Amino acid sequence: MKAALHTKYNKNNIALTLSQVDKPVAKANQVLIKVTAAGVNPLDNMISRGEVKMIVPYKLPQVAGNELVGRVEAVGSQVTNFKIRDRVFGRLPLDSIGAFAEYVAVDSAALAKVPDYLTDVEAAAVPLTALTIMQALDLMGAQAGKTIFISGGTGGVGGMAIPLAKAKGLTVITNGAADSAERVLALGADRFIDYKTEDYTQTLKDVDYVLDTLGGAETEKQMSIMKKGGQLVSLRAMPNGAFAKRMNLPKWKQVLLGLVGSKFDKMAAKYGVTYHFIFVESNGRQLQEVADIFSKLEIRPSIDTTFSFDQVNEALDKIANGRSRGKTVLTFSEK
Repeated sequence: MKAALHTKYNKNNIALTLSQVDKPVAKANQVLIKVTAAGVNPLDNMISRGEVKMIVPYKLPQVAGNELVGRVEAVGSQVTNFKIRDRVFGRLPLDSIGAFAEYVAVDSAALAKVPDYLTDVEAAAVPLTALTIMQALDLMGAQAGKTIFISGGTGGVGGMAIPLAKAKGLTVITNGAADSAERVLALGADRFIDYKTEDYTQTLKDVDYVLDTLGGAETEKQMSIMKKGGQLVSLRAMPNGAFAKRMNLPKWKQVLLGLVGSKFDKMAAKYGVTYHFIFVESNGRQLQEVADIFSKLEIRPSIDTTFSFDQVNEALDKIANGRSRGKTVLTFSEK
């Protein structure tokens, strides 16, 4: 079968190698999926550059790709939750990625059934981002009735985070460019802040939770608007010791990341809040909860561009260098 491979880590070259590899066979706890679409993410380029080696040291060559949608073609002997022809989607387990291929064998615990109303392209845009949000809310211990600030909520992450946070009973505040205000409010945001005309650090206070999608200087700014005891989860800043311990990384990595992330821990202590970093993991149960919420609200993820599988490197370049108003997705031709 055809697959796109990471063949070497290279900070200056994110291109994958298209190659023929053996079609996988499902183990007892796995299903074999014929891939119909795959989400393309900044994470895919980060892996190629070697930027996540500290967290997940892949042995190269490695089939690339972290999230997919497809149809079940074969079922392992221990699998009871899926059957042949089911349409499923998932964020693949960290130690066995490989969505950029015609077929993938996946642990059934990583998968959920796709809501009927979503197309395959739309469904491919959901797992990684939606699970990031669900796991961030869990890490915060988010409770209904409290307030969350989602920075830069006009992008793809915000498009998922706002309705999911609302479904969990949170009051949602976000910011971004004014031309997206109407769309973001329609997703359920309670308040929208135009970043060009309003400084949120001057008008917000006592926020319970923050989802930091921006990083950089914005991380500390967001801490300054929080209530004492508040919880901030960053998608863009640095891993810390608590993250390394939660991921069960080796002790030396826990020590090293503890030093690397100490800047953010000290910053958080200054404001009386807790800093978390997240690296999303597969979780079929959480993804099924997302699918149920999506089905109830009929949420449709924003799609920016679709590419054919043979154009995978154009898609990765788009992620690296192009401005985006939604997800980039690879599609696989039917055979």
